[in-house]
Amino acid sequence: MSVRLFDWRDLPALYRYRHKTVYLDSALLLTQGPLVFPGVLVSYLAPSMGVVTCVKDGQHGRQPPLLGQFIHLNGSAFSHLTFLSPPEALEPEQVCPLIEHMMLVSGERGALRLLADVEDGSPAFEALRKCGFAIYNRQRIWRLTTRPDGTTPILNWRMANSRDSLPIRSLYDSLVPGLVQQIEPFVSQKPHGLVYYQGGELLAFVEIKYGRSGVWVLPFIHPDAQDVPQHFTEMIKKLPGRKNRPIYICIRSHQSWLEPAIEELGADSGPRQAVMVRQLVVQQKAARLFALPALEGGQAEITAPIARLERH
Repeated sequence: MSVRLFDWRDLPALYRYRHKTVYLDSALLLTQGPLVFPGVLVSYLAPSMGVVTCVKDGQHGRQPPLLGQFIHLNGSAFSHLTFLSPPEALEPEQVCPLIEHMMLVSGERGALRLLADVEDGSPAFEALRKCGFAIYNRQRIWRLTTRPDGTTPILNWRMANSRDSLPIRSLYDSLVPGLVQQIEPFVSQKPHGLVYYQGGELLAFVEIKYGRSGVWVLPFIHPDAQDVPQHFTEMIKKLPGRKNRPIYICIRSHQSWLEPAIEELGADSGPRQAVMVRQLVVQQKAARLFALPALEGGQAEITAPIARLERH
């Protein structure tokens, strides 16, 4: 039952599984579509791009081989599982060795944790739980295909720029639970999305990701914001470059109070998903094994440990 990187021998299995795949990265799937074949070929021909596909061979031909893939962007603190295939092979004794191997490869690239989005109660959910994954958040994805009708008051939505990074960071810290921040820390780079200020205070930020199949929207809305349905209507109208693509609005559990406003837009709700994590390392504080001497004849601090010398 060896686990290895994907190679040309696995092309027949990949072809058989082309319609039998469990996707575990919702943002990637909904914006780019089911990129199993292109993604696997990229992982084989250009592994330095951070797309890694692994294979667990079946046991003496009695079980089908299991394929899994993750993506790790250079410098990122985490990797994200993209798919497992086929569904009938998602048994813990099959999945766990594959996950362990992907964790090893991911850790060698510098990732600290492995993430996955999975539907609650599904076979993949149960398998990942038995492989050591834990839930740190939940989410529901709403699909909007229509455009808002009528006119709305002019609100101050605009594209974010680098000067908005500090207010967005403050909004993120105030809205997102500490557990989620530990796993998905705020990245201090130029934000990509829309911001809304009122009276000089940032009340809303929506992160936007574009793809050929759809537009992904992740909102961060302060509870002080008034007329939230109206805000969403205006935000959708100002969304640049949408064309005819559907919009996927991801509502995390700590922002679930936004769902009635999303429903008023005519969006369709998807199943509830668990956002799961498997830690690759355990962070520990380094112990100081010896006392530091006082510098330049100064007195030691009261909290500094005192070394006892014994004469033998």
